[in-house]
Amino acid sequence: MIALFKQKSPANIIILLIFGLLIKLPIFLYPKEVVATDNDGRLYQVLVQWINNTGSSALLASVIAFFLLYIQALMINYLVNEYRMTTRQTYLPGMAYLMITSLLPEWSVLSAALVSNLFIILIFTNLFRLYNQSAVNSKIFNVGLLAGLTSFIFFPSLIFAFAIILGLMILRAFRLNEFFLLLMGAATPYYFYAAYLFLTDQFVVSQFFPEVYLQVPQVQRSLWLVGSTLLLAIPFLIGGYFIQAQLRKMLIQARKNWSIILLFLLLAFGVPFINSTASFHTWILTAAPFAAFHASAYLYPVRKWLPLFLFLATIVFIISQQFLTTVWH
Repeated sequence: MIALFKQKSPANIIILLIFGLLIKLPIFLYPKEVVATDNDGRLYQVLVQWINNTGSSALLASVIAFFLLYIQALMINYLVNEYRMTTRQTYLPGMAYLMITSLLPEWSVLSAALVSNLFIILIFTNLFRLYNQSAVNSKIFNVGLLAGLTSFIFFPSLIFAFAIILGLMILRAFRLNEFFLLLMGAATPYYFYAAYLFLTDQFVVSQFFPEVYLQVPQVQRSLWLVGSTLLLAIPFLIGGYFIQAQLRKMLIQARKNWSIILLFLLLAFGVPFINSTASFHTWILTAAPFAAFHASAYLYPVRKWLPLFLFLATIVFIISQQFLTTVWH
């Protein structure tokens, strides 16, 4: 399977879909009802309301969740390949993303964080396009606009505005007008939403922005969680080692992009501390940068048994967690 995904073949798009359907099978066998909480963004609440008005809301939520996961896998795969972040183009990032999001059951369920993750990956894809470009004002505004819209789906994702600002400083020389364009783009959705509330006589300043509080997330300890953590950390460390070894051979943009991906991961770890809950849904924002590092752990090792062992260990763990426990019931 690893050798198959190492090839840059268009057929791998279909193979990746089949692979995803197989490891995500439990979300179709045991679909769960989706609910929206007060911490979720307004756009996500509208989506959940629409899903719950259909006849088979649980199954539809599972279908949407799988569609989002598959699209995100293709997007992170495009991101790594398009910007030459590895020495060869493969489908390993997409494979790694689908495997990573199967390590925790909450990561395969429809949630505000999962929906916003689609826009966050799109933000960083557009951010990478700004490198060594001259006329970028409209593109910077669009990046800010995407960040603002994402916060209407999952408000804590607004923390990635810091990554966007720092990413601009890494990729380009600092220009004050570009900084203001970014802020204007992020504020645009709030401007139109405020105008709508004002015209409909619903505008209340104290209720315009969601409540924000910092709290240590509650984590339920289990052996499954230990296993998931190890299968996230070990390939990440191996991939990080090989990326560091390959940096000198990479283009300058690829080196800067890896810095931004690492910054992406560090900020994603901070999101669960904002309006925290007892579930692991919000931690899914770490999956995309993890997938980029995991892909290198499957690509670079000279000893072929190491990637094979990591792959088989992860697949066995996923199957055991999904079918030998009652977590999906």
